[in-house]
Amino acid sequence: MAPVTGGGSEHTPLLPGGGHNNNGALRGNNPFGVDPEQLTDMLDPKDPERLLDLGGPDQICKALLVDPKVGLRQREQVGSSAGHHDAEPFQARRQVFGRNTLPEAHPVTFLQLLIAAYNDRTLIMLTIASVVSLAVGVYDDMLGSHKNDEVKVGWVEGAAISLAVVVVCFTNAINDYQKEMQFQKLNAKKEDRTVKTLRDGNEVEIGVQEINVGDILLIEPGDIIPVDGVYLGGHNMTCDESSATGESDAIKKGLASDGRDPFILSGAKVLEGVGSMVVVAVGPRSFYGKIMMAMRQGQASETPLQRKLDVLAEQIAKYGMSAAILLLMTLTIKYLVRCALAPEFPPFSIMFSHFVSIIIESITVVVVAVPEGLPMAVTISLAYATTKMLKDGNLVRQLAACETMGGATVVCTDKTGTLTQNLMTVVRGVVADVELKSRAEAQAFYKTLPRDVQSLLLESIAVNSTAFEGPDDQGHIEFIGSKSECALLGFGKVCGLDYRSVRADNKPARVYPFSSEKKTMTTIVPVAGESDRFRVHAKGASEIILRSCTKYLDKDGRCADIDQAVRNELLRRISMFANNALRTFALAYKVIDGAELGLCSDDEAPLSDLVWIGVMGIQDPLRPGVHQAVEDCHRAGVIVRMITGDNIETARAIARDAGILTRGGQAITGPQWRKLTPEQQHAILPRLQVMARSSPLDKQIMVERLQERHEVVAMTGDGTNDSPALKLADVGFSMGIAGTEVAKEASDIILMDDDFKSIVKALRWGRAVNDSVRKFLQFQLTVNITAVLLTFISAVFSSDGQSALTAVQLLWVNMIMDTLAALALATEGPTDMVLDRPPQQRHSALITFEMWRMILFQALFQVVINLLLLNYGLEIFHLPATKHGVAILRTMVFNSFVFLQVFNQINCRRIQPNEFNVFANIHNDTGFLLVQVFIVASQWLIITYGGIAFSTVPLNGMQWAGTLFIGMLSLPVGLAIRMLPDLSACFGLESANSPAQQHLPEVSTARMRIEASVKDVQRAVKFFGAIRNAQQTSLARKIDDSVSNNFLDEDPCRSPTRASTLPSGLTTAAPTVPVSTSSSWTKVKAAVNNNNNFNKD
Repeated sequence: MAPVTGGGSEHTPLLPGGGHNNNGALRGNNPFGVDPEQLTDMLDPKDPERLLDLGGPDQICKALLVDPKVGLRQREQVGSSAGHHDAEPFQARRQVFGRNTLPEAHPVTFLQLLIAAYNDRTLIMLTIASVVSLAVGVYDDMLGSHKNDEVKVGWVEGAAISLAVVVVCFTNAINDYQKEMQFQKLNAKKEDRTVKTLRDGNEVEIGVQEINVGDILLIEPGDIIPVDGVYLGGHNMTCDESSATGESDAIKKGLASDGRDPFILSGAKVLEGVGSMVVVAVGPRSFYGKIMMAMRQGQASETPLQRKLDVLAEQIAKYGMSAAILLLMTLTIKYLVRCALAPEFPPFSIMFSHFVSIIIESITVVVVAVPEGLPMAVTISLAYATTKMLKDGNLVRQLAACETMGGATVVCTDKTGTLTQNLMTVVRGVVADVELKSRAEAQAFYKTLPRDVQSLLLESIAVNSTAFEGPDDQGHIEFIGSKSECALLGFGKVCGLDYRSVRADNKPARVYPFSSEKKTMTTIVPVAGESDRFRVHAKGASEIILRSCTKYLDKDGRCADIDQAVRNELLRRISMFANNALRTFALAYKVIDGAELGLCSDDEAPLSDLVWIGVMGIQDPLRPGVHQAVEDCHRAGVIVRMITGDNIETARAIARDAGILTRGGQAITGPQWRKLTPEQQHAILPRLQVMARSSPLDKQIMVERLQERHEVVAMTGDGTNDSPALKLADVGFSMGIAGTEVAKEASDIILMDDDFKSIVKALRWGRAVNDSVRKFLQFQLTVNITAVLLTFISAVFSSDGQSALTAVQLLWVNMIMDTLAALALATEGPTDMVLDRPPQQRHSALITFEMWRMILFQALFQVVINLLLLNYGLEIFHLPATKHGVAILRTMVFNSFVFLQVFNQINCRRIQPNEFNVFANIHNDTGFLLVQVFIVASQWLIITYGGIAFSTVPLNGMQWAGTLFIGMLSLPVGLAIRMLPDLSACFGLESANSPAQQHLPEVSTARMRIEASVKDVQRAVKFFGAIRNAQQTSLARKIDDSVSNNFLDEDPCRSPTRASTLPSGLTTAAPTVPVSTSSSWTKVKAAVNNNNNFNKD
């Protein structure tokens, strides 16, 4: 490649003969003629003037000590390293300009993740509770009321709470660590690739990490540029920089002196053409590197569920403390009254010991009230969901994003690759009067063509194209080049075309590459078997090719003249394809001889008197199942908005096909959106469903406006330029296949398959997580309230202050309601029913009226049952009033209490007000069933062999049956509670179906359809009213003309007697006709005016 001079004579280069920096002097340790800042400043933003000020590409190469023809030397030694044979090659170059690697982000250690997991209000509160409980328990065992007990168990409660905190912290940290490792492994695949460069005049392949500033990169179609550079030279080079800049149109590269874009940014993809560039920025100084480093900053915000749980934990702590203080005051007053009424006041030591016991009992109430299992339930639910989501194609980078997605109210999605397959395909076409109606019919369509037309069509597709087959980033073979040419080659491949052999047999005599100005591409090849005969193949914009055609191929494959009727029919088909958002390409040809070929210009293709072959309609088809996925979102009350860089017509058509754009919905372009004031943007948002020609800024503004309306926004993005919007959204989805590393770094969830259906799966799992937390919360609060009330009542009303359950029995109950209940209720997968309700409001209450109703009535029922058993159990079960009989009764009370919790867990499987069948899908809930089996089996072992530790005695079959029956009563009680009326308004609580809980769209799709239908009716009424108006006006004019003609011959001096002036053919009744018509016409006009006034209103 010859060196290219990039500067104009009017510019004085800043780098003459090696150059100098803007300050007039180079830094002492820089042996090069340019500073890194000078090179990067001209890239962001792109500044051709600054490039020309530096002397253009030629002068930059001199300053970087590189010859564009030769490239860098493999063993380069520059500056201070020169003459040192043991010095590392490119050492000085890398010291000044850096390496093409980003500094490793400070790796998050497992200890840091552990500390981050512990930094939670609820866990800190549990830690304080565990320390207090442990201290009180040890004191009670050693010096208090249990110092003479055979088994010291006072420490167990505090230790159990501490263990729960440790388990939660380690589970969270391990989960986060695994997700980080998976993410790093995913990005490592992207970095493992090579590029072609010149070294010592030879073309060599090197790893992207080995690229240096000054390297001469050789660029081919399909390459993804890993560094920033300046164009040196080449042919027809076009890049897609949408991932970096958001510019959806392909950008032609060239010299700044020719008015082309000379800058090639990292992350750009080469669509067509070849060329070379000199590298000017690598690593953190490159366009990609700067954004990547910026993405490493910023902290994740608190999720809606986390905020609600923090509020709940504080409330529980307050209520628990209030109950403890009330119990302390009650027991203290009770004891003091008893001491005052005693014949003799007790000594101080006995009173002090009793007061210590009272304080211990009060603290026990606080400990029992603390929901130590809640963080574990959240952790288990999130860990289980994220593991399952990975199988569904969602890599969750931020654990909390899973539950946030459950409350999503809006999904803003890209089109290309997410809704569509990112694979331009021929879906319609007409060749030789044979129509292709769908891509599935391609082979059948091809076989119906005349044989000569078949070969002509495939030859035109194969030779008049620069696209080719090659491996993509994942090693899959695909077509590389212009998307339209790839679509045509794909169609040819389906029809049996081997483009390589066709090209080998038809070497082009002349090629006129596609240009955006002419919108055509032409290739001239020799006609096989005919000497001095050449076939001109042309393709391009349909209207332009049609204007150059004078003949067409009919259904028999013969040439026929194009008359006006044929031309109109061809234009109609082209327009029909375009109206369906298809990109149309026309194919044409003609045969010329050698003399005509010699007369052809080098710049202008011979496009006159062509023969029309046909027109192809190309489209990026929807992914299978996208329409159903969008319907599922609408059913779930989630609004889907499409934001794309395509033109408005294509965007509308794709959105309609996907079900996003509904009747009454609105579409807008990015420039129109940006011109609106914030108030106008808010006004249009409820009905806005499609944004076309959007920029990254449009996405950010969209997210900001939606969040201002208290929406929970999920946003998809695949480009580097999408990262700010992904970071700003409540949940950011990046593409695992097409997404850049910057987009993945900014996102919360990575769609491994780039499929919109995976977003719906994430929505289902997110709602399942929220439901699981609520189910567990309902269960645990029921047990907590029951335990607190039993402790309080037994302590206040019992003569000896003995609780209904011993400390060890309470420990087992705590384990049931913490770890085991969390496993049981937090591992149920999502069902289709989770999409049958609207999303929750961002600030809705965590516990609904229906949940409070179940919690309080179940707690009341359990407290009453246990108190009845304690007081009347001996009579009910016919037990002797002996020590052994009392031991059996207390064992049965303990067993009944556990079975009440077992069956209440079944009750808590469903928390929605209209869900009465608590056994629904239980056969698929394996985790729940296994936990229940484990609890029952463990309970049998405790009762049978618990002995002294659990204060139990073995029970016979009837006693087991009796306690089992008591536990089963929880189910009919739960059903009865569910059937109680909704009295939420009376208590100031939020019902599950209330507007305070459900986020309903301001304007639903159903309302938009109705409004659109009403407008259609209004337009129809207005249209027919206008027709009737015109008819009545015409009739009135005719009658008025007829009447006026009757008076033309009348002497104006005579008396105007109407009867004497009538034509002979009319009767005396005739004059009543215009009077009657005029009267009717007055009524019609009044009616039409009223109708018009109605329309205006």
